Amino acid sequence: MCSPMSEPICLVENRNGSLHVSNRAIQYLNGTNQPVVVVSVVGLYRTGKSYLMNRLAGQQTGFALGSTIESKTKGIWMWCVPHPTISDHTLLLLDTEGLGDVDKGDSKNDAWIFCLAVLLSSTLVYNSRGTIDNTAVENLHYVTELAEQIKIKSPRSEAKDEDEEEEDSQFVQFFPNFIWAVRDFVLELVIEKKGKVTEDQYLDFALQLKKGLGKKDTSYNLPRNCIRNYFPTRKCFVFPLPASQHNMARLESLDERDIDPDFLKVTQNLCDYVFMKSKVKTLKGGQRVTGRMFGHLASLYVETISSGKVPCLENAVVTMAKIENEAAVQEGLKVYQSGMEQVKTLFPVSLRKISAEHQNFGNIATTEFMKHSFKDENAEYLNLLTEAVKKHYTELLLQNAEVSEKKCQKLLSDLYEEMSERLQQGEYAKPGAYELYCRDREDIVTKYKLEAHKGVKADDVLEEFLTNRNVEANSILQTDKKLTENEKKIQEEREKATLLEQKNKAAEEKQKELTQLLQMERNNQEERMRQMEMKLVEEKKAHEEELNRAIESKLAEQKVLLEKGFKENAELLGSEIEQIKKEKQEKKSYSFKEMIVPILDIGKDVLSTVLQYKAMKSGVNRGKKTFT
Repeated sequence: MCSPMSEPICLVENRNGSLHVSNRAIQYLNGTNQPVVVVSVVGLYRTGKSYLMNRLAGQQTGFALGSTIESKTKGIWMWCVPHPTISDHTLLLLDTEGLGDVDKGDSKNDAWIFCLAVLLSSTLVYNSRGTIDNTAVENLHYVTELAEQIKIKSPRSEAKDEDEEEEDSQFVQFFPNFIWAVRDFVLELVIEKKGKVTEDQYLDFALQLKKGLGKKDTSYNLPRNCIRNYFPTRKCFVFPLPASQHNMARLESLDERDIDPDFLKVTQNLCDYVFMKSKVKTLKGGQRVTGRMFGHLASLYVETISSGKVPCLENAVVTMAKIENEAAVQEGLKVYQSGMEQVKTLFPVSLRKISAEHQNFGNIATTEFMKHSFKDENAEYLNLLTEAVKKHYTELLLQNAEVSEKKCQKLLSDLYEEMSERLQQGEYAKPGAYELYCRDREDIVTKYKLEAHKGVKADDVLEEFLTNRNVEANSILQTDKKLTENEKKIQEEREKATLLEQKNKAAEEKQKELTQLLQMERNNQEERMRQMEMKLVEEKKAHEEELNRAIESKLAEQKVLLEKGFKENAELLGSEIEQIKKEKQEKKSYSFKEMIVPILDIGKDVLSTVLQYKAMKSGVNRGKKTFT
């Protein structure tokens, strides 16, 4: 986690009606790996949006407040602070450019600012002044344009699912919670025939639909239907005037005792609600978004809008998955390499030791990969990590074998040095010297075997040593005049038996190593499968929760419609609910076995590492200089 921001910075610049992501903001977000709870505020310019954002950040100042009719916030500004109630989470606040700025005069630009706020948020706060009357609702006409500005599925998917319901009926699955903050409210919360009502009841009353199919009724109902159907939850906070007209111009510098206590109370209530109810930002499918991912997401959406295209949630998930999964492979490999680098300092080590460490750090690498990856349903990126780890492991096996071989060769060379001098001085050319030679050679073998930590090439190098000494021993045997011809033949057979015994032992050790290596690789594969199953189950659960929230929201809205006599609307909503339930059931019946079939490729060549190791050991033997 980067250090908290001392002040807001610009996330999306609005230059001459063109949107651009700030490199400084992306650089900061790249260092933020905590999940982010994203709260955006939108509304007409000069309605006090920035003040609310400052209070959510726990500060009196920060986002720019202005005391004139000129809009102070341009583009979208960002402030990342530690979440006040959830540890290891970041509260990411977005203050947007005021809508309807007379200086800008570009309603299309306003619509895209509003669209970005919806796409990027966990909670969307709409800030207005006065009352929630028809004019106030009509000022929120940007919500009616979202169906044209946001696509759920890519064109390819739409072609396959052309018989499904309209896409905007699915917005509730992915859109943020909605809060309407009514500022400078001077009336009483009283509705004729109902009496005193709560703030939420006041909002619901303002969003009531009119019966009728005429153009006027349809136009009246359109923004209300959008608000009711697009956002999973609705909440309202009504603020009285904060201070006298004279002090309104310097609200951020006022002492709390100069601010209306009721205004402060409502402000605190809003903050408490946001802290308690706002969820971590998620992508389509329920994937939680970190600060780094949020930076990529903002860049993707802004670039799409700037290119004249419409943002697509499905495409965003595909793009984000590619970015995050590629990074996850590197993170996993880095963890593995770092851990095995410590093992490398201990070379030469036994195959059991290096295999155990490989299994340990391989599992840690997979765990690290799972932390950052998502939507790797075909295990494409897990396979990439597995192959990269296997390649590095094979290289380490080779290096370990080379170090072991060099150490063993030097050890035997040092032990043989005295014997070599005797050979050169002719001490083994005397009658009876063969017995002395055999005793000295056996002494070397004994001392060699007593030496610890020789590594995986110990038996191979000893076999090579004895093979090279065989010619030498046979020459001494044949020239030893003390021995009869029959005794020489007996000793020749013993030489062959000793050499064969060592060869068999070396072959036996190799077979044990390969069996051990094979079992380790099977264990590694089982662990990868176990972690992949957990990851897929986790993602499946997140998607189900996303669908459950949508069903819950639509059921609540359907109940209200039935109570108000909107039977046709309720039936239409019922069809949408059934469609979501159908999708949920399909996901539930999709077993892990079906999901994991492509992943079996990970283990299809479980013997490959073993075969590479076997070939590598042969290569080391062929490529090294033998004893003379």
